[in-house]
Amino acid sequence: MTEDCQAVVAAPGFALGVRCTGSHITEIRFLPPQPEMPATTPLAAEAASQLRAWLADPDFAFDLPLAAAGTAFQNRVWGQVLAIPRGATRSYGELARALDSAPRAVGQACGANPYPVVVPCHRVVAAGGTGGFAHSREGPLLDIKHWLLAH
Repeated sequence: MTEDCQAVVAAPGFALGVRCTGSHITEIRFLPPQPEMPATTPLAAEAASQLRAWLADPDFAFDLPLAAAGTAFQNRVWGQVLAIPRGATRSYGELARALDSAPRAVGQACGANPYPVVVPCHRVVAAGGTGGFAHSREGPLLDIKHWLLAH
């Protein structure tokens, strides 16, 4: 995604790529570690600024115009995720029970989240441990999840 990002923000061990239209953020993606790329639009600059603020202070509250995305079910899951306080986690099973669904469906919705960090799906964990992240069960994305949980 680097070549079509409108901004890249460096983070510890990874980077965040931002895509947007003129009025809405359409995607934030985890990228391999790389230097920052200056924003090419005013909205991308604002998103990059807010991501940097959050990296410096995990209590920072995002205020970004996110493009409508996802199915009705995914939006219900993401709404539940947004309600998880910083420093807390919920299991896939807990969210599934709250939504009258299945843990696997919650995991799939979390993996489809186009706004990681802003919609903190990293706060959703397996009953017996960390669980997967962004459709991965191992590798760099799990390292990012561990960092995000600690942050």
